[in-house]
Amino acid sequence: MSALTVLFIGDVVGRPGRRMVECGVAFLRRERTIDFVIANGENAAGGSGITPKVVGQLFAAGVDCITTGDHVFRQREGEAIIREDARVLRPLNLSGRAAGRGVGIYRTAGGVSVAVLNVQGRIFMRPIDNPFQAVEAALETLGEEPRVIVVDVHAEATSEKIAMGWLLDGRVTAVLGTHTHVPTADERILPQGTACITDVGMTGPYDSVLGRRTDRVLTAQLTDMPQRFSVATGDSRLCGAVVTADPDTGKALHIERVCVREDDLPPEDVLPPDAGAGDT
Repeated sequence: MSALTVLFIGDVVGRPGRRMVECGVAFLRRERTIDFVIANGENAAGGSGITPKVVGQLFAAGVDCITTGDHVFRQREGEAIIREDARVLRPLNLSGRAAGRGVGIYRTAGGVSVAVLNVQGRIFMRPIDNPFQAVEAALETLGEEPRVIVVDVHAEATSEKIAMGWLLDGRVTAVLGTHTHVPTADERILPQGTACITDVGMTGPYDSVLGRRTDRVLTAQLTDMPQRFSVATGDSRLCGAVVTADPDTGKALHIERVCVREDDLPPEDVLPPDAGAGDT
């Protein structure tokens, strides 16, 4: 069987991020022959959380699975879609009483099964169950099938994400970090065949502080007064990673960072500025 190619898109922030997903996924599917698309959407609605409308926009743009993180339940409307749609994941190491699921198994158009696990870190983040133990327990329930397994590690500390990569080396296809919104230059394939990167970066406005308006963030830093950290608008990019894997063994063959700016897109893929309107 020919190699399987997975596109993993980093934290989608607000309307600018959704617009880049709508523009960029079609372009990358065509240019890279992408088989499966995962996007971390925990900041997709107004910069924090998800809603049914926003989830629908991401799926319509060609995303196959949405992972999340610590902001997953920030929007009240988001709980229903997380509970009902198996394509939307929340961190598996939340309480077992939390809505939704942290593991999903999907099938590509070519008939290959792909498992996606979503886990959240603990260092510099709110207390939560042990992510390492949670992932190991989840892998035991998967058994021998599917072979291709992608893990989104939504965590603040680089050490925690790197440690997860070493724990799962040879047991999953890829361990891909999210949450810090800054792409790291440490992509590699570990000795036993697992692709790993500390953070794939943000999909959204880079003329910002992690997707938020710089003036609001700087005012807060200078004055210690509360500010509404509105989503910024300039220099939108789609950032993530493309992982190529052997579908028979689940081993990663290649990992590459991707960063698509709007100027990189052919005119036919550029959407009007108001695309993704409705939520901010």
